[in-house]
Amino acid sequence: MLDANAPTDVVVFTVTPEAIERILELREAEDDPGGLALRVEITGTSGVEYAYDLTFDPIAEADEADVRYHQAGLPVIVPVGSIEQLTGATLDLPANGGPGLVLRNPNRPDPLSGKHLELTGSIAEQVEQLLQEQINPSLAAHGGFAELKGVDNTVVYVTMGGGCQGCAVSAMTLRDGIARSIQESIPEVTEVIDTTDHTAGENPFYS
Repeated sequence: MLDANAPTDVVVFTVTPEAIERILELREAEDDPGGLALRVEITGTSGVEYAYDLTFDPIAEADEADVRYHQAGLPVIVPVGSIEQLTGATLDLPANGGPGLVLRNPNRPDPLSGKHLELTGSIAEQVEQLLQEQINPSLAAHGGFAELKGVDNTVVYVTMGGGCQGCAVSAMTLRDGIARSIQESIPEVTEVIDTTDHTAGENPFYS
């Protein structure tokens, strides 16, 4: 265990003041918000960019090798395996003023490394393959999963369950991670809609 008041002071990525305000608002919906940090981890690749997992984790449970720092009252944790890939990135609000967060990362993964999925079949079949083989293995680390609820022409409906349902950052994960991964991997998809009931779960934040 680590001393919650002992940050490493090495800033890996920056968080804009506007994003900090929104994240702190979301954190207030969690149990013991003052003891939680925003943890950002590289979970894999999505096309030519990295895929990310954003969670609120207890500061005291951070690993000794993790980087820990504060930005305007927001504690941040970056796992040791994600430090290099996140260095120099900026976490911000979307330029169009929409919901969620955007991580602008100048770093790109090696296109020759990792697993390349050959998706086949209808849009629904391709989404199912992507969820089961790439997205859900990453979400499983936090006890969650994403499920395809339906397809209407080129619009895909996805819901999150398990540990992701009611989590204050699950909507960000869906919007900025899963949705982008689906649209990049399946160009025919024009929109991914979150159908999760975020008023349910252990820590609802829309209620």
